[in-house]
Amino acid sequence: TRRSSDLNLFLGQSGINMMDFLKQYNAATADKKGQVIPAEITIYQDRSFTFVLKISPVADLIKQALKLKNGSGTPKRETIGKLTAAQVEAIAQTKLPDLNTTDLEAAKKIVVGTAKSMGVEVVA
Repeated sequence: TRRSSDLNLFLGQSGINMMDFLKQYNAATADKKGQVIPAEITIYQDRSFTFVLKISPVADLIKQALKLKNGSGTPKRETIGKLTAAQVEAIAQTKLPDLNTTDLEAAKKIVVGTAKSMGVEVVA
């Protein structure tokens, strides 16, 4: 995942018109306003490109589920929300295609770990 300034430099160095990419990306993500949507960009020798949209990061899915703006600044001392086991499973199933596992239990552990690092408590 690159920041927009990094993306501009990356695309520019690759000979890709930034506005072409942004128009296509914005059209593809028009129904996902307000969400962080990573994209995997493939650039070909003829300077054409394709991109694949990925699923929002786990932290953003947790914030969305709990209607939070940010995680805790001090996650070990301050709890900012509670995530149920059902919410953990729903987030894990949503994110599973983008994770480096096909095991739902492993995906749930990833979600729980991210939640803890954000100051979100996981309840049974």
